[in-house]
Amino acid sequence: MIHPAHDARRRALLFEERRLLGELESWAGRVETDPSLVRALADSRAQLDEGFLLVVVGEFNSGKSAFVNALLGAPVLEEGVTPTTSRIARLRFGERPARHLGEDGVETVAAPAEILRQLTIVDTPGTNAVLREHETLTREFVPRADLVLFLTSADRPFTETERAFLEALREWGKKVVVVVNKADLLESVDDGERVTTFVREQAARTLGAAPEVFALSARRARRAREADDPRALEASGLPAFESRVTARLDEVERFRLKLLNPAGVARRVAGQVQAVVETRLELLREDVSTLEAVEGLLRGHAERLLRDFRLRLSDVEKVLLDFEKRGHAFFDERLRIARVPQLFDRERLRRDFEQAVVAELPREVERRVEAVVDWMVAEDLALWQEVMRLLRARQAAHADRLAGVDDRFSYDRQERLQAVGQVAQHAVAAYDTSGEARRLAEGVRGAVAGAALLQVSALGLGAMVAALASSTAADVSGFLAAGMLAVVGLLVLPARRQRARQQLARKVSSLRETLVHSLTESFDREGERAPGRVRDAVRPYREFVVSERERLQAVRQALARLSSELQALSAQVQAFGREESALPR
Repeated sequence: MIHPAHDARRRALLFEERRLLGELESWAGRVETDPSLVRALADSRAQLDEGFLLVVVGEFNSGKSAFVNALLGAPVLEEGVTPTTSRIARLRFGERPARHLGEDGVETVAAPAEILRQLTIVDTPGTNAVLREHETLTREFVPRADLVLFLTSADRPFTETERAFLEALREWGKKVVVVVNKADLLESVDDGERVTTFVREQAARTLGAAPEVFALSARRARRAREADDPRALEASGLPAFESRVTARLDEVERFRLKLLNPAGVARRVAGQVQAVVETRLELLREDVSTLEAVEGLLRGHAERLLRDFRLRLSDVEKVLLDFEKRGHAFFDERLRIARVPQLFDRERLRRDFEQAVVAELPREVERRVEAVVDWMVAEDLALWQEVMRLLRARQAAHADRLAGVDDRFSYDRQERLQAVGQVAQHAVAAYDTSGEARRLAEGVRGAVAGAALLQVSALGLGAMVAALASSTAADVSGFLAAGMLAVVGLLVLPARRQRARQQLARKVSSLRETLVHSLTESFDREGERAPGRVRDAVRPYREFVVSERERLQAVRQALARLSSELQALSAQVQAFGREESALPR
């Protein structure tokens, strides 16, 4: 009986463990993982309100049913050399023997055995039973156990399947007691000690701590009890087991194990969920790197465009500067005393100016602008190709890690990654180079027409340049012809020549400004258009990565906190057991 002074403490520990298990269950449910983990937490929390549960496990034909019958002192369960236990059997105290098969497939057996007043015993199918669902039932029931009795047979101790099963028990953090049954099959006491030592060493290596190991003969023990033979019962080894195990399961010890085992389950669940979280966070870290690489492509694209555009723009400006130089040379050659009669022929002067100065200007400007347009279109296509290459490499690098994974996180992540890749692939496959160039060229022509107030946007760029250059020719030649009417002396020509050069410079500057402004405007618009389309395509993928990373980081922080609190709780439960054992009864 628990001392009254510690009753409040016991209730506080129960409340705290229920809270931690419930909170861990909630956080684990936010991560798509093995549903059995969350179910194990729910079962452990429910088990806190149930009686002490002792689960008997082992391979078939290890004598589990015979062992349980020996503990009960009556043949409650069927025994045999074949797998006789076809389902989990839950044994509880009852004044009269009774059996009932529940909807969960677990058979409840009532028996008037005194030990069942203190605890419930569960007999499970063999871990290597012919029907594999038996093993599944056993593995699902073990997490609910408060104490696990693991039976191995003396004639084939610690098989590989037993080692694997004990390894699974270790993950659940269960207290395990090992029983080497059928000790009567061994020829000598030395053989028994050797087998017991071997099992203890193997179990300790598997469990990480040496469990208590008992060698006994369940069949001899049951027969001795039926024959009321104390000496034969003592020789069977069962009384030593009972005095060291079942007799110690008083109310304090049962309570302590009742709390420690769910804490072990919780630690395992937290560890497995943490592993899932870390794996996904690692994937997301690589996703972030991919997104940063895309941003790097966009920055590199923008820097390259700006750098190369300046060079190509200077190439266009050079054509106009050459145009201005030819004009100056024209004035130097025409504005001379010997040419004065010709200066009064305004139409001839304009025609000569167009032939000598304007010349190939429209075609040269159009050719160079077309080269800028083609370059910008090629850069846009190259950007999409680089994005597609990067995403394909990302998918290929992690195809093996995504294979066979069908949880929501992996599905959503892969779907968004594929969606971006498909957009990039479609952009590359359907990229209409000539159409894009035509669209961009039309934008430049429209901008030139608007800047120059020309209603010739339907004409080619060369036609617009020709119109602007011709108007420049008309303005300058008209200025020259009109100026010659006022010629009075030889000193007037140099002044007229200087003013002609200045007017031509203003006109060329206006033309150059119009072209440069129109090209720059189109460049800026296109410089934002292609990266904007890439960012629009990547946005769902980016938003998923950001939101999932925040969610998983919150889960990771919660798991770390809960693991720390569970560890502290386990220490308090251990201390509670020691304090109780020191109190007077």
